This record gives sequence, structure tokens and C-alpha cells, in this order.
Amino acid sequence: MTTAPAVNQTASPCPIPARSGLLAFTIAWVSAAVASSIPLFFLADPTESIPISAVAVSLLLGWATFLAAATLTSRLYGSGDVRADLGIVMAPIDAIGIPIGVVAQVVLVPLVYVPLRAVWPATFNEEALTETAKDLVDRADGLLPLLVFLVVIGAPIVEEIVYRGLLQRPLLTEFPAPLVLVVVAAIFAVIHFRPVEYPGLFAAGLVFGICAWRTGRVGMAITAHLGFNLTGIVFAL
Repeated sequence: MTTAPAVNQTASPCPIPARSGLLAFTIAWVSAAVASSIPLFFLADPTESIPISAVAVSLLLGWATFLAAATLTSRLYGSGDVRADLGIVMAPIDAIGIPIGVVAQVVLVPLVYVPLRAVWPATFNEEALTETAKDLVDRADGLLPLLVFLVVIGAPIVEEIVYRGLLQRPLLTEFPAPLVLVVVAAIFAVIHFRPVEYPGLFAAGLVFGICAWRTGRVGMAITAHLGFNLTGIVFAL
């Protein structure tokens, strides 16, 4: 990941066509899902909770697949410079993304659930909404630094490169920004496979997408995602 000088805080336009970006994202996601399931088959006991060490191996293999797909897509359909094509550029101002992510977690997401909890209190209760984070913390079992690395560092970097770089940037070259931001945020939410968390993840995805769209790169989206996930881990602890 490169660091841009203060006078140049916008990445070059994305040369990857929208259809190519969408196809690459789809193939990458399917390939990563298959690759990440292999370690779980050998390292996890189906009768017990998956240990964080097995989760780590699974995630790292899936992330490697995603990044390989992003690099290949740049070479096949872009300029060959994956950092420029996907906007993998950071600038000092991207530090603003951290408090943006914290506010999204502390203020925005709870507000999203206020009307939902009023109508379906049993479905959107606090225990259900924090179950995933608390389960990860419980499974860390002495490996909390590893969990923090995976959730706070690894996931924001890889997911923003994939969702906002590989998928959103090409789509923005051919479709209206509001439509793209909503569609990508929806995909980001649904792919986490936790229906009770969909509204909150969709709202967070919109925040990350807007950060990437307004800056023209994924740097601020990564820091916002980092702040969001870090706050979630702190709450779970």
C-alpha cells in the first residue's frame, strides 16, 4: 500500500470496466470461499466451536485468494498497477476515518436498530446483535492479539480492497454513485451471513463506500472500517 503526498490525495481513475470488475469480484468471492473452507475441514471439530487458530488460517487463505484475484484482474483488465487501479493509496487525512468508524459503530448503527427493535424487540435485541463479536472473543482463548489482528487490521484492509476497490471502483465508472454505493453496501452486508446484523452492516458499508467514493481511493474506507471493528471488539470485551 502506498502513501500519497499531501498534495495528491486522489488515486488515478479506475481503468477496469464495470462488467470485468463485477465478474472478477464474483469469481474471487467463490474461490475465496472454497479456499477458506479447506483449513476448517482439517483443523476444526464439527462438534465443537471453531478455534480462533483455525479461523485465522481460514481467513488468511481466503484473503490471499482475494488479493491474488485483485492483482490478476488489474493485469488482465486494467493498467497492471493494482494499487493505482483499485485505489490502494493512503494519505495523512485518512486518519479521519478512524473516528468516522467509531461514530458509525457507537451512534449510527444503534440508531438504525431503534425502529427495528420497536417493531421486533425479540429479534433485534442487544444479545443477538453482539453475539458474533462476543463469540469471537470467547473463542480467542488466550489468542486475543491474533483476534485483534484479524478483525481490526486484516479484515478492514482486505475487505475494503475487495468491496470498495475491486467492486465499487469499476462500477462507479459506468453507473450512478448513489446506486453503486447502495448495491455494494447491500452485498457487503449480505455476504456476512448474519441476517440480524444486515441493517447495521449495510449502514456501515454505506459509510465505508462514501469514504472511498469521495476520496477516490480506499485509504479512508480502510481506516473507517478499522475504527468500526476496533470499537466492536472493545464493546465485546
